[in-house]
Amino acid sequence: MAVLGATTPLPGAQAARPGPYAWFVLAVLCFVYVLNFLDRQLLSILAAPIQDELGVTDGQLGLISGLYFAMFYCILAIPVGWLADRTNRVKVLALSCGLWSAATAFCGLAANYPQLAAARMAVGVGEAGGVPPSYAIISDYFPSGKRGTALSLFNMGPPIGQALGVAFGASIAAAYSWRLAFIWIGVIGVITAVGVWFFVKEPKRGVLDQPLAEPASETPPAEPIAPPVKSGFWSTCRLFFTDPILLRLSLACAATQFMTYAVLNFTVLFLMREKGMTLEDVAVWYALLVLVGVGAGMIASGRLIDRLAPRSKTAYAYLPAAGLALAIPFFIAFVWAPSWPLALVFLLIPTGLNYFYLSPSVTLVQEEVRPDQRVLAGALLLLVMNLIGLGLGPTYLGFMSDFFQSVGRENSLQLAFYTLIPFYLLAIVMFLWLARAIKKQRLKEASA
Repeated sequence: MAVLGATTPLPGAQAARPGPYAWFVLAVLCFVYVLNFLDRQLLSILAAPIQDELGVTDGQLGLISGLYFAMFYCILAIPVGWLADRTNRVKVLALSCGLWSAATAFCGLAANYPQLAAARMAVGVGEAGGVPPSYAIISDYFPSGKRGTALSLFNMGPPIGQALGVAFGASIAAAYSWRLAFIWIGVIGVITAVGVWFFVKEPKRGVLDQPLAEPASETPPAEPIAPPVKSGFWSTCRLFFTDPILLRLSLACAATQFMTYAVLNFTVLFLMREKGMTLEDVAVWYALLVLVGVGAGMIASGRLIDRLAPRSKTAYAYLPAAGLALAIPFFIAFVWAPSWPLALVFLLIPTGLNYFYLSPSVTLVQEEVRPDQRVLAGALLLLVMNLIGLGLGPTYLGFMSDFFQSVGRENSLQLAFYTLIPFYLLAIVMFLWLARAIKKQRLKEASA
């Protein structure tokens, strides 16, 4: 049993089958995640016209899409997660969706860089309450053994959101203005928030982690059943960071996201500036690549982890490591490719394999902790991996591009992309380190 007092899947939970309403809730939460990621990535998709109008450098773009955003998004997710574990998670999600959507609309009204930066920080404040409550809600609608697949479907939100952002945002920017894309998407998000508030029901915590009711007995139990334990905020935080599996998992995810968010936030600009793509090309071909590549990676990893994890828990570590190792040569070929069509062909493979870590990692955290700890534990995972990955990855790549440009290199973004290769290797090593912790825990439990 994990240090955090994980709920061991019981026969009654395994037999439970999610009903139609559970799938409806999953679809709604996935759509909210689509908007969450669409709002987050719209800035990088429209980087070129924003830079042309507001005079933003690559380094400044990296800061507002990385560090400035992540400071609010990651840190505020902790108190919001603690609050959601003790109140209505659906209402927390709805309020958060409304806030980040309104802030996205204000991005379209920014007249200069400071105003745009302030609006992006507000988006981060709202998105802090988006993903962790959704993880916990899904875990109370889908039993153990089906959570990996459910969470992988939920994690289709990022590829769908980015693909729609590319297609919708680039098309609107090419035909009208980049500002209109922010405003329209913000309005859609506010309407969605109202729908979540009224149509999604708050599930009972831990109901699918309990055994089936036993037949009534004439003999009363010898001792009364103790009420469920409520974990304190600081005790859950302390236990999360002292559990070797959860700590190593969060650090491995952080190393992975350092690279994936850096690539994600600058790929459109890279393809347009150094590969010759236009906004019209981006709206069609890059949108399709993201939807197919990342979507396939999310679904495949979720299905694989549901099959492999019951045989060996080390699959939570080995599956992401294998995906990253296979992605490296294709990533190098993508950066090297002399034309954008060839670059997209090579990019398709790492676009899927780079995301083999997300569904297994989220599933492992939800399985390792008690139902009343799931939102906060998910928020702690996001704190570590996003503060390092989202906060520092795009910031690093933007400043590296500025550096190469300052020494006279015209292909500054290409050279900056090459510097991400060591981070692939670091992430693989971190997941192998996680596998050692899982093996050690298994041996300890076997000898107990």
